[in-house]
Amino acid sequence: MKLKLMNEQTGQVIGEVNEVEMRFLVDMLEEESVEDADYFINQDTIDMLEVRGGDPELITILRQAVGESEGIEITWEPA
Repeated sequence: MKLKLMNEQTGQVIGEVNEVEMRFLVDMLEEESVEDADYFINQDTIDMLEVRGGDPELITILRQAVGESEGIEITWEPA
């Protein structure tokens, strides 16, 4: 199953990931609460994900989405 990653603020789809890539994100990133369904991503976070073995396609999607910004909140839904 594919999942759409989206910029939470704009609703813009930033890319699609598979379940393995999504599980990697969930396992690597901190949730603020049990109901938390978004993550803040910045360049430092992406670097950490890359070092820890993140899929190159996932890393590219995130780098393009963050661009030159300070970072973005991402969320997801089924594609």
